[in-house]
Amino acid sequence: MGPLSGLKVLELGSIGPGPFAAMVLSDLGADVLRVERPGGTALLADAGADPVARGRPSVGVDLKTDDGRADVLRMAAAADALIEGNRPGVLERLGLGPEVLLARNPRLVVGRMTGYGQDGPLARVPGHDVNYLAISGALGAIAREGERPLFPLNLVGDYGGGGLLLALGIVCGAFEARRSGRGQVVDAAMVDGAALLTTAIHGLRASGTWRDTPGTNVLDSGAHFYEVYATNDGGHVAVGAIEPQFYGALLEVLGLDPAETPQWDRGRWPELKERFAQCFARRSTEEWRALLEHADACTTPVLGLADAPGHPHNAARGTFFERDGVVQPAPAPRFSRTPADPHRPVPSAEDVLRRWGVQRAPTPQAGSPS
Repeated sequence: MGPLSGLKVLELGSIGPGPFAAMVLSDLGADVLRVERPGGTALLADAGADPVARGRPSVGVDLKTDDGRADVLRMAAAADALIEGNRPGVLERLGLGPEVLLARNPRLVVGRMTGYGQDGPLARVPGHDVNYLAISGALGAIAREGERPLFPLNLVGDYGGGGLLLALGIVCGAFEARRSGRGQVVDAAMVDGAALLTTAIHGLRASGTWRDTPGTNVLDSGAHFYEVYATNDGGHVAVGAIEPQFYGALLEVLGLDPAETPQWDRGRWPELKERFAQCFARRSTEEWRALLEHADACTTPVLGLADAPGHPHNAARGTFFERDGVVQPAPAPRFSRTPADPHRPVPSAEDVLRRWGVQRAPTPQAGSPS
């Protein structure tokens, strides 16, 4: 069932953060129906090819036709929320803007996923995750000293600052609508979300403990005790020994004298990084895992995407599962009373429409006038 059982969400097909938000809602029990343009979306062909499409059926609708738009309006009238990921103004030009949707269903929550937001000088400018990170300030802070910024895949803009916050906005809007009887528009912009994720760094900067030069701070590869080091078998270990007790435990395993390795002497961080690098280069990744796993030193082997599902901890918790031949992350977070079931069967679009009490326009027969 899941904690969101009973929440009806209409997803207008897009790519990236919109589908991720719909996946999260579906994972947690929401009844989600995806509207695809005829022929589908190239980057999201089916659930077997892309796990982000999991858990929900899709139905083909041509939004450029009167019948297609009428179908969407009927579905939206029965839904609690709608997700769309077009550039600002596109839905309005189709005659499906928030004013039209809310006139049909005053309780509807309209979740709008964009890069730059519904207004502002860049609102209608195209972009992708790396562009949104760039103007949020997040990308400029992610770099080693003297090197160019490195984007963290598309995890911070598309998914963390985009899809997850859109899903939260949908849930918050639906919660408020059940109290007030009134829906609203959720303006979820990836620039806003990525900026929000840097809140703590802004706090450190304001306190004077964060320098504007990337790669010279505790969390950006400046510190020797928060770094990734190479091992002698081509692998790596991740060190995050920030608190003094964890730093002390790490020094003990490395065989280093605490008096000669002061943790917070910034001037010695480059030298101590070299010393740590020499230590870690003496053993294999597995040897370090065995030595440090239970040493309370906050040091772990770095796993690739192919290796993570097989890690004993991930396997014990079921952090990954296999569906349609694809190994993928399991739904999160977990709930004690209404757990999500990643293996639940996907309903047909017809079943969803029947539950919602929606009848689509009849499909024209071949040779008949449209």
